[in-house]
Amino acid sequence: MTQTAMKANTMMILGQFPFWLHTAPYQTVDRKNSWRYVKNDRVGKSPSYQYVGPDEEPITLSGTLYPEISVGDFSLKVLESMAFSGMPWPLIEGTGRAYGMYIIESLSQNRTEFLSNGQALKIDFTLTLKRVGDSIDEYLTENVRHNGAIRPELNEKLTSSQ
Repeated sequence: MTQTAMKANTMMILGQFPFWLHTAPYQTVDRKNSWRYVKNDRVGKSPSYQYVGPDEEPITLSGTLYPEISVGDFSLKVLESMAFSGMPWPLIEGTGRAYGMYIIESLSQNRTEFLSNGQALKIDFTLTLKRVGDSIDEYLTENVRHNGAIRPELNEKLTSSQ
């Protein structure tokens, strides 16, 4: 497969693992954005809340693998190995959107429709990821002033790298 064809067929990539139709294609992506606030109780008044930042932003990928079409068992084993490493991995959508650094929190598998040797013909999977570092939005918020101008030192880095 050519590099151009690989890019065109990549649904998403987690670290070095590409989600393609023949590896572990997902059918659903659930993403939850939430923000954290600390409650401050006050005497004689209603509580006040202080914004403390974004939350973990979990992403769940769910899909069905058919090992005769995809390399389902091998793909799931690779994802398990990545989870056991304990390392965060960059998560990038096929469109080029970078979500940030994510850990693999869990991988669930439901195997059905077996051959006589015990091999499953159908594997439903759910992969749960959690963000563990600054997102692109947080980075830009920290590096762009409130009036929308880029901080001078960041602007120098951006223009010198081009």
